[in-house]
Amino acid sequence: MPVFAAFFMLFAMANCGLPGTSGFVGEFLVILGTMEENFWYAFAAASTLVFGAAYTLWMIKRVVFGAVANGRVAALTDINAPRGLVLGLVAIAVLAMGLYPRPFAAVLQTSVSELLTLASQSKL
Repeated sequence: MPVFAAFFMLFAMANCGLPGTSGFVGEFLVILGTMEENFWYAFAAASTLVFGAAYTLWMIKRVVFGAVANGRVAALTDINAPRGLVLGLVAIAVLAMGLYPRPFAAVLQTSVSELLTLASQSKL
């Protein structure tokens, strides 16, 4: 199942925060915002990202490159055209969000600004 494995690897690497994918933008913004508040919280967040990436790579090694231990899995065929089209569109979206995130961030700007304004007001 080489096509499915390629999509699986792309989405797993986006989950790890590979630069150029949507996961990187989110993780970078979280660490950047946390760094402004407290260095040690940002350090803890970054270290958990490293552990998450290590686990994801270990999982890819076992799932994609490991031996097939189940006969039902060995009988599976690669994805067909409609599923490939859907996964291809999602892959394009993941790469688009990672390479040029401004349009996606602009949509959130108004609601995030309003949320920060409400959060900064005293509740008493």
